[in-house]
Amino acid sequence: MNKTLNNNTFNVQNEIEIKQKALLICIQNSEMGKGEAAVHIKELENLVDTMGAETAGTMIVPLKKRNAKFFVGSGKAEEITELAGKLKAELIIFDNELSPAQQRNLEELSGKAVIDRHEVILDIFAGRATTREAVLQVGLARMEYSLPRLTRAWTHLSRQKGGSKGTRGEGETQLEVDRRIVMKKITRLKKELLKVQLHRKTLRKQRSTLGIPTGALVGYTNAGKSSLLNALTGADVFVENKLFATLDPTTRKVTLPGGNKILLTDTVGFIRKLPHDLVDAFRSTLEETVLSDFLIHVLDLSHPEVEDQYRITMEVLEELGAGEKPMILIFNKVDLNTNNTDSLSIELDNPEALYISAKTGQGLEKVFEKVEELLNKDKQVVSLLIPTDRYDLISMIHREGTILEEDYRDTGSFIKARVPVEIFNRLKEYIIDIS
Repeated sequence: MNKTLNNNTFNVQNEIEIKQKALLICIQNSEMGKGEAAVHIKELENLVDTMGAETAGTMIVPLKKRNAKFFVGSGKAEEITELAGKLKAELIIFDNELSPAQQRNLEELSGKAVIDRHEVILDIFAGRATTREAVLQVGLARMEYSLPRLTRAWTHLSRQKGGSKGTRGEGETQLEVDRRIVMKKITRLKKELLKVQLHRKTLRKQRSTLGIPTGALVGYTNAGKSSLLNALTGADVFVENKLFATLDPTTRKVTLPGGNKILLTDTVGFIRKLPHDLVDAFRSTLEETVLSDFLIHVLDLSHPEVEDQYRITMEVLEELGAGEKPMILIFNKVDLNTNNTDSLSIELDNPEALYISAKTGQGLEKVFEKVEELLNKDKQVVSLLIPTDRYDLISMIHREGTILEEDYRDTGSFIKARVPVEIFNRLKEYIIDIS
């Protein structure tokens, strides 16, 4: 087996050695300006750093038409190969998704492992997954991605150029065996993941019976969602200044100053060109976003591409079916921001957005106020005197509303509470005062 190609990330038996130098390639199409291409290559650098590899050099390749064999033209493919050799890079990484044939052809030409952005993100997810569900989700995505690329792991297939009728070469036999192994793994992973997803569904049902509103922290990767969850709840969710530090959703209970209790969930960050198989694999996890009562959209105000990140997050939310959820927009990292943001269109379109620093605590009280304002939007404060035999109504108020005062009297239970309009009519005959 070719020694160099044996280091492919999705080799069935061996994962890529991540302490390697990489040449990064970004394709600049006719719709992309130089500035946008520079942003894309910088983000790929950050992804590669998170993966654990070292960037040896970068190249932006203008391209009008995609080449079926190498993605780029044959002359540019030779130029990339030559540069990788000069830089002593063991890896060539494309920011664009390559077909299995293009990867194979580029590897044969360069004698180096060639991977794409999709594969980099999968590798990061594999390294970050900790819970059983996340491990299964990433495993499924990796297996489905690797299936059409198995020939990259078995370069000795090139020796099998036919043979007598009814016979098969050693490489062909190995490839078929390996394909069966991967298919069996995919089937097993899907079955195991279904069990875990059913367990998550059960947990959601249990939470819903508590009648506590749920919120989800969403946003571009590394916007500071986990830091904000820690700041708001006093939790100790893992925080790191790298992309995709959080894969496993973490839910914490928060008691707001006005007495409302909420469940707040940190979710996996979004990113441009997020592979669809990862969206599908993480769909049960992402349902935490879809099924929440409201969203807190966190943006990194210090990032030069904050508007683009806002657009990408909104697009993913629309794709998930959560685009119309009640949303609180938060600009985080104001302590780092040195840019003049007066001209940001998202600020003009969202004048009620909040400006905070999860790191220093600046503006956190406004987040609590905004959440309470959102939760109380369709609620009425009422004082009630409920007969002692109507425990069903008392239980409903505890479940659906927010108790402000409660006192047990001879004639019944006195309750002052903030209740949703949906149950207001059911309580009318017991109301003694409306605030």
